[in-house]
Amino acid sequence: MAEDSVRLTRDTSERRRDITSMLKSRGSVQVVALSEQFGVSMQTIRKDLHYLEEHGIATRAYGGAISSEVVTVNAEPPIETKRVIHTEEKERIGQLAAGMVQPGDSIMLDSGTTALQIARFLPDDEDITVVTNDFGVLSALAQKRKIKIIMLGGELRRKNMAFYGAQTVAALDELLLDKLFLGVDGFDVERGITTHHEPEAQLNRKMVETARQVIAVTDSSKFGKICLHRIIDISEIDVLITDADAPEFIQEAAEKLGFKLHLA
Repeated sequence: MAEDSVRLTRDTSERRRDITSMLKSRGSVQVVALSEQFGVSMQTIRKDLHYLEEHGIATRAYGGAISSEVVTVNAEPPIETKRVIHTEEKERIGQLAAGMVQPGDSIMLDSGTTALQIARFLPDDEDITVVTNDFGVLSALAQKRKIKIIMLGGELRRKNMAFYGAQTVAALDELLLDKLFLGVDGFDVERGITTHHEPEAQLNRKMVETARQVIAVTDSSKFGKICLHRIIDISEIDVLITDADAPEFIQEAAEKLGFKLHLA
């Protein structure tokens, strides 16, 4: 009996080490697949994942777990920090994105510092309408004299100076827009586009429903990162605008999933 107990403990430790290695290499694991691979019950795998979560290795997710190295649930930087990191990349992305806006377009600018750069570079044309929930974007657009601005109301979240809530979501019910420029906190090919703030994810999903074309805008630092709240799958975007440091797997994803990739 003692030998059986020792062997069981050794098997459990080895399996958990293997799962840890898989988490580090893949970023996430699924209960069903692990159960089949190791020939143990799903209940046993859930105990393994619970153990790994207690030791800070994994974060439990629906149907499996995500590596704690890529989950940034509690690591949303303040807006003051966001404004001073990757500024050159964001400026180039903003300029390229703004160049896609034509007279007659109605567009939506999501909250964020990349959206702020798009607002800066937009042509001041009275035939362009911009909808936003971001206070910084509003301030930048207010410097232009002709462009039409629609500000979505709601409750101000001071962490990123943008408005959220049921009122914000409801304001989109009557709108149909040409283009949505969607900012990104996390961009993972398998897990999709994610964000730190649940009300933001809810609002972003409504924005996607409202727009004819979804254009994701992000610098390459967001690739491979996964935040707690999922917005959409990568397959749901039409265009991705990023910088030239984007990894090869982004080009592969564009070819496989059918979205257009533009490097600024």
